[in-house]
Amino acid sequence: MYKIAVLPGDGTGPEVVAEGLKVLEAAGRKFNFKYELAHFDLGGERYLRTNEVLPETAVSELRQFQAIYLGAIGHPGVKPGILEKGILLRLRFELDQYINLRPVKLYPNVDTPLKNKGPADIDFVVVRENTEGLYAGAGGTLKKGTPDEIAVQESINTRKGVERCLRYAFEYARRRNKDNKLTLCGKTNVLTFAFDLWERVFHEIGERDYADVNRDYAHVDATCMWMIKNPEWFDVIVTDNMFGDIITDLGAMIQGGMGIAAGGNINPEGVSMFEPIGGSAPKYTGQNVINPLAAIGACQLMLDTLGETKAAAAIEQGIISTVAKLKSLSAGQMGYSTTQVGDLVARAVADA
Repeated sequence: MYKIAVLPGDGTGPEVVAEGLKVLEAAGRKFNFKYELAHFDLGGERYLRTNEVLPETAVSELRQFQAIYLGAIGHPGVKPGILEKGILLRLRFELDQYINLRPVKLYPNVDTPLKNKGPADIDFVVVRENTEGLYAGAGGTLKKGTPDEIAVQESINTRKGVERCLRYAFEYARRRNKDNKLTLCGKTNVLTFAFDLWERVFHEIGERDYADVNRDYAHVDATCMWMIKNPEWFDVIVTDNMFGDIITDLGAMIQGGMGIAAGGNINPEGVSMFEPIGGSAPKYTGQNVINPLAAIGACQLMLDTLGETKAAAAIEQGIISTVAKLKSLSAGQMGYSTTQVGDLVARAVADA
């Protein structure tokens, strides 16, 4: 029995989550696993109603679950940063979800902006450190609003945080068993303190504990170039919080856009959170036209992380078969409604 917390969130979040839960139900019936859902009212509407971003009891309550299924956070009536920091970042940090896992995989019949590249070329995974770096919140301002204003933002990298992220990435590359290659993405020629630590630990534990995994290194700017020119070179990429944030959005674009990209915030020893990468898209709210495939992909990633690998594989095949039927991945241009797309994937899972 899996205990899953559901955070539908803002805008079109509840709509895409509903389709993900529809597919989850079909997978549970087909592959004989049980789960229990608990819905949490967190997001912009609650904040506007109560002036409360995240109740004090929420984090302790969420610790009791094995997974969190998130729709989207972001409300046009709330100043940017309030919900993102108050909900997303706080949950990542307090639940110690120290891995951000982002598969970058181009499915057949999905357009990519890369010339002469196809599904065989775009199939890699980015492992992003998720609780340290520039997002740790270290720094401050002095003389704000004056000509002498100073703003400092510090990147915090601990040996513990770096090593556990690298170990997860090595293990993932080994388990993925594709090219058996792990690429460290950094900036050792300029960020000589932070990435000296990353590079030393990378080679130290790689030589000692993961000799079967090939090690590679690329500066972040080179990584961006090669993701466009030769994405087939990558198997698993591991990097820090900021660089990971940047290159994963680039990865989403080359795999077909935000409408197909899903990610997980992973605590291997605790509760993990899974979400579509696209935003809340408030202008499409209630129109039944938004693409739910990224949210369904997040459900797939959730089940794979929970160990229901057969169910996850069936959902992925359901996404692939459904994509082939769509005219576009863009909202309002799919040729099907949001609920119809969910029905197509659920039916494919049931027939798997």
